Amino acid sequence: MKKCYSAFSALVFLAIFSVSTVSFAQLDFLPRGSQMAEVMQRIGNTDVTIVYSRPSVNGREIWGSLVPFGMNNLGFGTAKESPWRAGANENTIFKTTHDLTIGGKALPAGKYGLHMVVNQDNTATIIFSKNYSAWGSYFYNPEEDVLQVEVETQEIPHVEQLTFGFESVDANSAVVSLDWEKKQIPFKIETNVTNNVLTEVRKQLQGTPGFSRQSWEQAANFALNNDGDLDEALVWADAAIAGKFFSQKTFNNLSIKSQILAKQGKTDEAKALMKEAMPLGTVFQVHGYGRQLITQGKSDEALEVFKWNAKTHKDTWPVHYGLARGYSALGDNKSTLKHLKIALENAPAQANKDRVAANIAKAEKGEGIN
Repeated sequence: MKKCYSAFSALVFLAIFSVSTVSFAQLDFLPRGSQMAEVMQRIGNTDVTIVYSRPSVNGREIWGSLVPFGMNNLGFGTAKESPWRAGANENTIFKTTHDLTIGGKALPAGKYGLHMVVNQDNTATIIFSKNYSAWGSYFYNPEEDVLQVEVETQEIPHVEQLTFGFESVDANSAVVSLDWEKKQIPFKIETNVTNNVLTEVRKQLQGTPGFSRQSWEQAANFALNNDGDLDEALVWADAAIAGKFFSQKTFNNLSIKSQILAKQGKTDEAKALMKEAMPLGTVFQVHGYGRQLITQGKSDEALEVFKWNAKTHKDTWPVHYGLARGYSALGDNKSTLKHLKIALENAPAQANKDRVAANIAKAEKGEGIN
């Protein structure tokens, strides 16, 4: 009897515990008045993400009222003074995969609580806090700040729902802006894309990608064209040409190495390498090399390349088009027109014919076609 009673007691306890647990569960999937949103922008290989809730104006007075100016005691939590949560509900979260510079100050890669102090004089303070898991700004602690940046706000046309966005995105930076009601709060973020990419390249080349010739070519080419270390780029180019697990000279990797050497001032070595590369190239690769020389102001060298291409790939597209460009670069309009007319005949598609015809019209007026 005592055993039965004990078993019954255990069942009652379990039932009470279960009911108690269920009573505290919440339906967190129900729609909210301020919907959750997430916006992301990639800058180079850096992903910057903002997760926030989007309150609506809904006819309310926002600045100085719903969002008080300055720091305020919100009457809840542990903070004596709090900034605005830059949204609604939970903490607005700002994430970056690589180090950023904001307002000339460093923000390390990581995840942050994003807060703002909005002032009456059309300025604001952007705050990045180590605490990103709190609810709103009720538990804001200035000792957890990683960065504060002062910015100027802008007046904009009415925006009903609070919106974060990325504007003026370029190769190394973007402007993040919070738009709500008639106020925009922007701040510029910058990152060293070349450093970020090359750091990742060095890591990746130690793994599976390092067993691919193309990976070494890509690495060398990126460093070459993005002010990387040229000595390091040369090592990568050599690895592509004569790697332990692959050994293949191609027009592409010899061309990359040649450009690195030229940038290092080793002109004769660079020229010799391109002579070796040309027989390995397609008609289009050699044509592209000739055009590259024209952009570098090396018109005589360009014409020799176009002549070589025309002899090696006789009467194929686009060898006569190349010759026309070479002669045009040297101001020989008669020869330019001659080869343009041949190019018009062997152009493979209407788009090519249209382009050549447009250049014929220019050449007939005595204009250059490059």
